[in-house]
Amino acid sequence: MSTPVLELKNAAIFQRENLILSEVSVTINKGEFVYLIGKTGSGKSSFMKTLYGDLPLQEGEGQIVDMDLKALKEKEIPFLRRKLGVVFQDFKLLNDRTVRDNLQFVLKATGWKDKSEMDNRIDAVLDKVGMKTKGFKFPYQLSGGEQQRVAIARALLNDPELILADEPTGNLDPQTSVEVMGVLQEINKNGNTILMATHDYALILKFPSKTLKCDGTKIFEVVQKTI
Repeated sequence: MSTPVLELKNAAIFQRENLILSEVSVTINKGEFVYLIGKTGSGKSSFMKTLYGDLPLQEGEGQIVDMDLKALKEKEIPFLRRKLGVVFQDFKLLNDRTVRDNLQFVLKATGWKDKSEMDNRIDAVLDKVGMKTKGFKFPYQLSGGEQQRVAIARALLNDPELILADEPTGNLDPQTSVEVMGVLQEINKNGNTILMATHDYALILKFPSKTLKCDGTKIFEVVQKTI
């Protein structure tokens, strides 16, 4: 039996008073790799923000990593985000800290205390994204693709049940995008569930997978060939 990591039923998503998406019913099961596509302004980012607690779910039902989005309280948002790994388009790395210190900062902020445990975890996630030898570097010394690999490593630190990747290849050239997608695919093969918002259709054709589309306030599944 499939285990849903994310399930929305008849959800409506608002940005302030504006209705962005309505009658949203979406299920993502453990282990799936799902794309979220749609034109700029179609509600992809608002949908993602609702999932990690940046926008409240005001109508309908929503469960994500065993938490109720409708009943989510402000003080529960950090706990929700610990169970999610979020990867952004613009990396959001701290430029005044090395790669390792960026990752250690997140571990400390999420309650890790033991230095050797933290070191081991940092080694493990950097290894997964092929960046184990670059831990001493600062983000500005890395290429865009390398920075995104570090951002993916950061998202993996607390072994999230679901990774939300919001346009993770948006700032990368085509070749680097393919490399970063390879990293995400590998992580997915290891059992992590991934929802990735993108407008890079070339990537979707190269790495086909279940695809949801935002269009005209609705989200629906599309068959690959019709994109």
